[in-house]
Amino acid sequence: MKILLTGGCGFIGSAVIRHLIRHTGHVVVNVDKMTYAASEEALEETRHHQRHILVRADIADAAAMRQAFETHDPDVVMHLAAESHVDRSIDGPADFVRTNVVGTFTLLEAARRHYTGFDAARKSAFRFHHVSTDEVFGALDHGDAPFTETTPYDPRSPYSSTKAASDHLVRAWNHTYGLPTMVSNTCNNYGPWQFPEKLIPLVTLNALSGQTLPVYGDGSNIRDWIFVDDHASALVRVIEAGQPGATYAIGGRQPRSNLEVVKTICAHLDHRVPDPAGARERLIRFVSDRPGHDFRYEIDPSRTEAALGWKAPHDFETGIARTVDWYLENRSWWEGVRAARYAGQRLGTQGSGMAA
Repeated sequence: MKILLTGGCGFIGSAVIRHLIRHTGHVVVNVDKMTYAASEEALEETRHHQRHILVRADIADAAAMRQAFETHDPDVVMHLAAESHVDRSIDGPADFVRTNVVGTFTLLEAARRHYTGFDAARKSAFRFHHVSTDEVFGALDHGDAPFTETTPYDPRSPYSSTKAASDHLVRAWNHTYGLPTMVSNTCNNYGPWQFPEKLIPLVTLNALSGQTLPVYGDGSNIRDWIFVDDHASALVRVIEAGQPGATYAIGGRQPRSNLEVVKTICAHLDHRVPDPAGARERLIRFVSDRPGHDFRYEIDPSRTEAALGWKAPHDFETGIARTVDWYLENRSWWEGVRAARYAGQRLGTQGSGMAA
């Protein structure tokens, strides 16, 4: 099977490609614009594998997408490319509209044009899998039931609003045009190769260097977490066993408050590389909450687990230990990324803090 996968040099996309190349025989056509958060290094040894093809292109470029489908003739689309940082969406929503909404529309149209040329057998096997977020469902309060596949949409940020719009487009192309699409919504991902502006790598790297650990509000906001390799395996199960028109809620069953996450990272670093100045919890600083900060996200993945025969194997403590150890062992990568980011800030490009 040949899979056209968008955003394959991003954090989650690269994990999916590593899984596909290492554990399946599928060919992967990796379409990536190579924005600030993309890294070919994240593909590891699969970067140069004969079943991996990198196409540098923008999903919002209609001509480029038509060319990609005509040249590579994929059997399946896995659409992961997206702008995903909430703080960046607040500061500059236009990029989110272009990539998440216009880009998804452009990709859907290219896929529809490609699909109409298939014979009956290829049409039956074709899938368009759109990867989304739990943030489209809005926020939960204490005691509210977790999100499921049928939770009504209530997005609160420019990021989640553009993802909700793209989800609706994908479902509309299924109902209106018969394109066999599927949507999956997931919780916060963490693991190796995550861009350092996100909460877990930001806290890890700041704590290593003795810098302040910024926590929004009082740190009580709750997120559900899934180790990125677990999510990657679930996404592959969706294309293998998912049904057109269906939605899959993918979660790790690991809700934690932001403050708990930060303290867990501090404890692991204190154990692995003790700081002579003392326990790293001393570095925690509570900062002004961001605008419209949703209180709680949590997914009930029961239906997806039953439908796909899948369950996330990592608990949060095991996953965090693997993640922190990876950053300890890959200093050259994140130091280079951080240096480039700060250089960009000095030149006037947009920076950002933490997100969760």
